[in-house]
Amino acid sequence: QVQLVESGGGLVQAGDSLRLSCAFSGRTFSRYVVGWFRQAPGKEREFLGRITWSGISTYSPGSVKGRFTLSRDNVKNTVDLQMNSLKPEDTALYYCAMAGESGTYDYWGQGTQVTVSS
Repeated sequence: QVQLVESGGGLVQAGDSLRLSCAFSGRTFSRYVVGWFRQAPGKEREFLGRITWSGISTYSPGSVKGRFTLSRDNVKNTVDLQMNSLKPEDTALYYCAMAGESGTYDYWGQGTQVTVSS
């Protein structure tokens, strides 16, 4: 079983930065892929980006590109999401997920809330 725990969410003002962390443990994969998603109230879940065990990252071409950056630490087993120039529309519950052997995101954390005030 794989466990993922997000942390680092909170209440910030527009223009601030925030760094979220995803710690994973258990039966993880040496060549992992971890993705970050978010879901705002009344909206569908949105893919933000993913990073591989080797550090290759790709991002959604949406509104977060250029403001959000992924990084990973293979010693600590963490994947971080650095979020800069936050906007009120970034308010959402942020999740990390790990892809299983099939390539689909089979393992999910509980999420961490990010609220950006104007």
